[in-house]
Amino acid sequence: MTGFAWWASDKKIRPLAHIEGLENLEHSLRQGRGALLLACHFTDLEIFGRLLIRFTPIGVMYRRHENPVIEWAFSRNRERSFTAVIPRDDIRQLVRNLKQNKAVWYAPDQSFKGPGSTLAPFFGVPAATNTGTSRLAKIAKAPVLPFIAYRLPGDRGYQLIIKPPLEDFPTDDPDADASRINRVIEAEIAYAPEQYFWIHRRFKKRKGLSDPY
Repeated sequence: MTGFAWWASDKKIRPLAHIEGLENLEHSLRQGRGALLLACHFTDLEIFGRLLIRFTPIGVMYRRHENPVIEWAFSRNRERSFTAVIPRDDIRQLVRNLKQNKAVWYAPDQSFKGPGSTLAPFFGVPAATNTGTSRLAKIAKAPVLPFIAYRLPGDRGYQLIIKPPLEDFPTDDPDADASRINRVIEAEIAYAPEQYFWIHRRFKKRKGLSDPY
């Protein structure tokens, strides 16, 4: 599916996209502060971006691959489609894109260790969670909109859903915000739990707790 997402023609891609809530993103962008599309890692991740850019320009934040050849291939092909391809450690570039009133795809659902990490429940289990979502929203004054994308049954294509911005977010409590973000991500996964990237070791790197792996 990655190859299809990168090289399929627009003619083949076009009928696969079914979108709901695009007006939520358009309304947010009219406020002039950009938009953080809060997503999570489903197995068909690469094609979701290709489908969404049919409707609106977006940037994407991603983790660099350790293999330089694979990293070159991924970044090169993503740069063809997205307004910005932002390494996850380049916070300045992300904030700059938001302040330029751009939408950026952002998925904080994987294990995170170091400054800006807290333990927050994820499906009822403490997980090392990035508190960066609330910090980014506060710095850029950008709205955070949950974005869900999943594969429909029967070769019917893909459903893309953009929810309204989170209300009263961020707060002055980054730990509470991180717990809320995890609950939002849990709700996104519930749309198609069999398509989530469960192979990721979400419950590693938990200070003071044993490694279940």
